[in-house]
Amino acid sequence: MSEPTCPKNAFVVVASGAEAKFFLNDGSAEDIKLRHVGGLTPKNLDDDGPSGNRPPDSSAQETDEATFAKQLAHHLYAKAHGGDFDHLILIADPDTLGEMRPILHQEVVEKITIELDKTLINSPTSDIERSLSSA
Repeated sequence: MSEPTCPKNAFVVVASGAEAKFFLNDGSAEDIKLRHVGGLTPKNLDDDGPSGNRPPDSSAQETDEATFAKQLAHHLYAKAHGGDFDHLILIADPDTLGEMRPILHQEVVEKITIELDKTLINSPTSDIERSLSSA
């Protein structure tokens, strides 16, 4: 039997280039019930900077979003390495997901059970649950 895609206690991250919201699935894979457990916003964008080389024509907003994607990837690694979750559901707009993929640590990648390239950061929890149920 295959493992549920969004099992109980899965750590769900809904992100954009400007913020991330964290949830836990208190329900089951068949009846997803997300509980908000925190979030992350950009910090020290001017001091931190994005990963890799940025094209010279990148706007300040694009650079800030790339920097936040790096900060989120590092945050997820710290949580994964600390044993804070066994299953990760990663939902982000396509640009943010594209920035994060190459910099996610292998320890995080191994825990991803669902990855959705959708913009759901401002969606109600019920819409996020519905998207996960149909994933």
